[in-house]
Amino acid sequence: MALYSETVMDHFLHPRNVGVIEDADGVGEVGNAKCGDIMKMYLKIENGIIVDVKFETFGCASAIASSSMATEMIKGKPVVEAMLLTNKAVAEALDGLPAHKMHCSVLAEEAIQAALEDYERRKAE
Repeated sequence: MALYSETVMDHFLHPRNVGVIEDADGVGEVGNAKCGDIMKMYLKIENGIIVDVKFETFGCASAIASSSMATEMIKGKPVVEAMLLTNKAVAEALDGLPAHKMHCSVLAEEAIQAALEDYERRKAE
């Protein structure tokens, strides 16, 4: 059996939503010192809807694929729905991740949560 699913390989080789949103409404950055993966998510939000999302990830194939899939899963969704995204949902959408790579889907969830928290902070100011 291959280490990675076809979906993981597709999102690794052809990641969606890579880049920076200069005037982002929310930015979240998380990292895992143990594995060296770092994810940064940028959100553009209008009327409570995520109209654009971009990411920069320094990491392995699973980290890049998890970032790509997570952005696809929240783009066009209401903020309240994006807040419910779990690492399990990201891993399932990727048709699974090896057990020792599940932390990558956790980082994707945490990066989105951090960006949403940043958005909420900015909105409250």
